[in-house]
Amino acid sequence: MKIAKEFTWEMGHRLPFHDGKCKNLHGHSYKCMIELTGDLDKNGMVLDYFEFKKIIEPIIEELDHSFMVCNEDKEMIEVLNKLSSRKVIVNFETTAENICIYLLEEIIKSSLPSNITGIKVRVLETDNTYAEESHLFH
Repeated sequence: MKIAKEFTWEMGHRLPFHDGKCKNLHGHSYKCMIELTGDLDKNGMVLDYFEFKKIIEPIIEELDHSFMVCNEDKEMIEVLNKLSSRKVIVNFETTAENICIYLLEEIIKSSLPSNITGIKVRVLETDNTYAEESHLFH
């Protein structure tokens, strides 16, 4: 059985390596769809949606209204520090693909119930672009 829940947040970033507009400071209204696959419990649920939200919300809250920056982008980190701005420092370029992997790994680290057999994360950077990654538990 599969269940899914959508989450949204606002976040800034930049891609210093990019040859186009994404090299500049900018932000997105990110959306992600998280799907959990698993066996039904005795009540006929994979996971209560309230519990689902409790697992994911702290991860999203850390990102919301922050600036995600690669730890190698020292100039940007210095600017964010001077502005006392919220930031999430990561060890990767902040592409949609890498943000998707980041979310998947953060969710896997959380306390998912033992009946969960798989997870899929889809991160939408715009209404018509997304990155998607999944993981099966053995």
